[in-house]
Amino acid sequence: MTERQATIGSTTGLRELKKQRTRDALLRVALELFTTQGYEHTTVDEIADAVEVSQRTFFRYFASKEEVAFAVQEMVESRFVAELLARPPEEGPFAAMRNAVLGAWNTIGEAIEAVVPVELHMRTYRMIESTPALLAAHLRRSTDLEERIAGIVADREDLDLDTDPRPRVAVAAFTGVMRVAGRLWGQGEDASMESIRTLTELYLDHLGPALAAEWRTPARTPGAHTG
Repeated sequence: MTERQATIGSTTGLRELKKQRTRDALLRVALELFTTQGYEHTTVDEIADAVEVSQRTFFRYFASKEEVAFAVQEMVESRFVAELLARPPEEGPFAAMRNAVLGAWNTIGEAIEAVVPVELHMRTYRMIESTPALLAAHLRRSTDLEERIAGIVADREDLDLDTDPRPRVAVAAFTGVMRVAGRLWGQGEDASMESIRTLTELYLDHLGPALAAEWRTPARTPGAHTG
């Protein structure tokens, strides 16, 4: 490598680092404002002013306030999809999804904390759940993600997604458990990655028993005599 090439590479690296820092700052400030004064009451100008950049600079990194609100969630989802695509083909659908999400939680914590505090991520989750416009967007995004995961599962099992309902049914059950775990985490006091991982594992491991044909033990069957 020549000295000129090294200089160009160094300049490019510094430029990219500065851009990443600006994006991270915009994201942190936006989420902090959203969670303290409300999503609807926060303007793009306020976010840009707080970071001392122009509105044009904000839109260089994010298309809208909504995109900022879901930026960390997008990071988590992308990590899960990458983990799922990397699971060995001999794993069954539920095992692959379970191992993928737990694997993602093993590594995503550092990535989140490099951008925003995990505690702010938890507050953002609560804010999304309590903001009608964002909740609607969250449900829409969840539907799109479920369809993408179902496609991955169908490809893994060599199934036709249009004629075989099993991938969509399996993914619906899986993502339902994930929503329950996420909601309980958001309502809790422990904002750690270990907490959300533990809750996720606990609820996923109850998926099989929850889908069993019979929940009641014979002694608790209505009308049964116990003594």
